[in-house]
Amino acid sequence: MRSEMNVRSLAVPGFFADVQALWAVVRREWTIFVRYPSWIIAMFIWPVIFPMGYILTARALSGIDGSGLTTFQNTTGLNEYVGYIAVGTMVWMWQNIVLWAVGYSLRNEQMRGTLESNWLSPTWRFAYLLGSSIPQMVSMFMLMLVSGLEYAFLFKVDFDGSLWLTLLVILAAIPSVYGLGFAFASVVITMKEANAFVFLVRGVVMIFCGITYPLAILPGWMQTVSQWLPQTYIIHAMRTAALSTEGFSAIAFDLKMLLLFGAFWLAVGYLLFSMMERRARQTGAIGQY
Repeated sequence: MRSEMNVRSLAVPGFFADVQALWAVVRREWTIFVRYPSWIIAMFIWPVIFPMGYILTARALSGIDGSGLTTFQNTTGLNEYVGYIAVGTMVWMWQNIVLWAVGYSLRNEQMRGTLESNWLSPTWRFAYLLGSSIPQMVSMFMLMLVSGLEYAFLFKVDFDGSLWLTLLVILAAIPSVYGLGFAFASVVITMKEANAFVFLVRGVVMIFCGITYPLAILPGWMQTVSQWLPQTYIIHAMRTAALSTEGFSAIAFDLKMLLLFGAFWLAVGYLLFSMMERRARQTGAIGQY
């Protein structure tokens, strides 16, 4: 009887049917994630391996006695250069994983052969994209927790800031990070391949957002470009919240900018998705490999 009611509720478009469809996608994506233990192991390995090259380079350039760190301290106002690099690379990993995971979610379902049949069902089609983002978001929180513990115990990073302010920054950053992922997913389902776009975006973030160095050393025009990238404010706010004791006032402007960027990228992501959906109805692009 209950199964008949579920089928009937899914057959008629409505809020509860959309929620059920969203939950079904979330369960599917989470089941796929936990079925591959190597993905979970990677969560413990990449946070250590990726920043190691930058940390060792900075340690070598600072000199045996660390005298070269004076310029870094004067420029950033922070003494913890290892934590400075660790936070920047963690934000870069977050954006990079979202571009690959969320950005390719619809394309992966298309290659599995399930997207076209799901697209014909009378459900909110954005649920397929949003549902794949929720398990990924949970895994990213796990990655950040593991990263913080590893940086504290292995790299001896002193997180003197506020845990609650750091969580606030992460929450404020979610709309812009995943809004960009939604936009990429819509582009990928239309273009079929977007490796070059992913490489371009993550390269721009690495160069212009200062994941391993302060923005003050960049030329003026590059600093201007960095002000138009949400990752710049994510990195600065997370470093300030996690590594300093300056408090909320030091990140208030960053949070405001992140909310504005978040609204913009969510709107762009949904607009591109709607355009892709309309084009798919007209051209049958969903069924084209």
